[in-house]
Amino acid sequence: MAEPRRAPLRPARGSNPGTDPGGEPVKRTGTPSRQEPVKPHYRPEVQGLRAFAVLMVVTYHVWLGRVSGGVDVFLLISAFLLTSSFAYKVSSGRPIGLLRHWLHRFKSLLPAAVVVLLAVLAATAAFLPRTRWGEVFEQTWSTLFYVQNWTLARESVDYYAENHGAASPLQHFWSLSVQGQVFILWPLVIAAAALAWRGLRRRRPDLGFGTVLAVAFGAVFIGSLAYSVFITTTSQSWAYFDTGARLWEFALGSLLAVLIPRAGRLPTLVRVGMGWAGLVAMLSCGILLQVQNQFPGYIALWPTLAAAAIIIAGRTGHRLGADRLLAAKPLTRLGDISYALYLWHWPLLVLYLAVNDLEKPGFVAGLGVIGVSLLLAWATTKAVETPFHAWAWPTLRRRRLGLVVGLLIGIVAMPLSGWQARVAAYETSAVAQSPEDNPGAAALEPGFEASGDPDAVVLPLASQLPNEWANYGSECTGGYELTDPAMEYCQMGGNPATAEKTIIVLGDSHAQHWTSALDKVAQRNNWAWVLITRPACRFGAESPERDADCNAFNAAASDYVLGHDADAVLTLGTLTAFYAGTDEGTPADEEEIVPGYEEGIRPFLEQGKQVVAMRDTPRFTFSVPECVDLHGVDSDQCQAPVDELVASDSPLQALRAEDIDSGLPGRLSFLDMTDQLCPGGTCRPVVGNVLVYMDESHLTKTYARTTADAFERKFTAALGW
Repeated sequence: MAEPRRAPLRPARGSNPGTDPGGEPVKRTGTPSRQEPVKPHYRPEVQGLRAFAVLMVVTYHVWLGRVSGGVDVFLLISAFLLTSSFAYKVSSGRPIGLLRHWLHRFKSLLPAAVVVLLAVLAATAAFLPRTRWGEVFEQTWSTLFYVQNWTLARESVDYYAENHGAASPLQHFWSLSVQGQVFILWPLVIAAAALAWRGLRRRRPDLGFGTVLAVAFGAVFIGSLAYSVFITTTSQSWAYFDTGARLWEFALGSLLAVLIPRAGRLPTLVRVGMGWAGLVAMLSCGILLQVQNQFPGYIALWPTLAAAAIIIAGRTGHRLGADRLLAAKPLTRLGDISYALYLWHWPLLVLYLAVNDLEKPGFVAGLGVIGVSLLLAWATTKAVETPFHAWAWPTLRRRRLGLVVGLLIGIVAMPLSGWQARVAAYETSAVAQSPEDNPGAAALEPGFEASGDPDAVVLPLASQLPNEWANYGSECTGGYELTDPAMEYCQMGGNPATAEKTIIVLGDSHAQHWTSALDKVAQRNNWAWVLITRPACRFGAESPERDADCNAFNAAASDYVLGHDADAVLTLGTLTAFYAGTDEGTPADEEEIVPGYEEGIRPFLEQGKQVVAMRDTPRFTFSVPECVDLHGVDSDQCQAPVDELVASDSPLQALRAEDIDSGLPGRLSFLDMTDQLCPGGTCRPVVGNVLVYMDESHLTKTYARTTADAFERKFTAALGW
């Protein structure tokens, strides 16, 4: 993340010499009389270090789709500058002024961020499908109040995903949120250390404040790094956005600020070597290390220690020093706009890819994205960030600072709230439609006569799709609770103790979405159903094609089914896979029998249970709702012949039931609902004015529920009920 506090080549109007635009002094390596924080001075090599870091972030995002370590360098630099400023204040007897500092800091951070947020909101309305509006709404609020990292952690966003076009244009604000949280926390830590120092000096008058800070931040460094290593190993997708797992990077920067005076004693040639070694190590991090799924654990020590070596090396005065390169005017000027460049590059990249339906940009297109980002960053810095920093009026009173910060937040909050209110009003009017307006699969029933409003909107609305996962029933009880830790998700409808029939549904999310229809059928017939599921884990016997957790789940699920009474077990017998259609094949070529399926269901048949093998859902190669939003309900681009999405002949035909259940007390039968999804041989995005799919392959619960009549006929026929 591009550090927002720039270290200018000359003092900005209205600021003190030797400070950066946010009021943070930038320290020069020197040899003070004792190991104490000294008055910070401008360090152009640190500004050049920012430039290299932002170039790493931008180029890796645009062309390589990998983590560079540049964000970690920014976090370290921000703490180095912040601690240098506060350490000098405390040592020189100046008041810390926590509230004024916080208001001043966010008054410096918010203007450029507000410009980018408004631009992203406008671009979202103009270019992105409605399916993505809700995500942008939520993340705009999270960004505005510096909690974006926790929003992404909660949603387990894959920051390493190769398709940046499907990512949020605000996803990169996670690092700014982490930094904003530390900008609140760090002054509190320093203030607590200052209180402790003043108390300790009564017994040890010679105790320096730098020593107390070193102990405090050393403890933070050790504790946070240990936690980071642990949480990265156990839950990397959470750890990446976890502030606690990143605090050690800030603590390392703070330790540099209080311990760096000793570096002045190092020989010049040693510091020259440290500077170049640090620069080479920093730039090579993302190339030499496969950091995906390993950040921010101990691997992040590589770029942060490399940056630390550069800062310790400082201004060597040697003609071969790396600091001569870092202090060059082109780099320091790029460092001046690094914050704005970081803000602009990601949304421009995401929007370009989304509009052009691409996963990655080519070399020339990537240059264009970077060029436009540089231009916007320069304009934002000159026209917004610098004038706001030089504006003296708010700094004269704390209430003025608070007013400016509140107005900056309101500039985004007001139009965002208005937009959300309009979307909510539209949703309310849509919900008021008559059931006849959206019959769904009922429109496929023989003798159906349309009686709804021909102008009624298609349901569910794109903004409602996050709520379209099948989630009927309640938590499993009455002896059907889960006891094996390999199983986590169990849901049930009805009461097996009083039901006429009990059905266990076993599998992944493609089995889960059919519980929308099963639940409605069960209510009609006094049945009970139990759903045992794990995402992306199709049921079958142990197979090398599944990971260890999935195999463990399937083994536990098998034992669960064998240990409970059930009149039928509903499973998925085939597997469709994402396959980008080419001249050589289509997604239909990928449909196959689930690995280990026969071996997996045999114990159920041996016990006397009836097993229904259901055919998998046809899988599109694009997001169906986004296609409908961009091209319309009747667009040929949003539909496909059924034999392009599933095999012409169902693979279930290869499962000869008489061979599998021969001589066994149980019975195997088959269920195929493809005709309800692809009527007339064409898989359509909308049937009966109801959106069929919520993404590429999962059914909306609204549509799946309308298939209840057809599901009941086919299911009972398969079982002979």
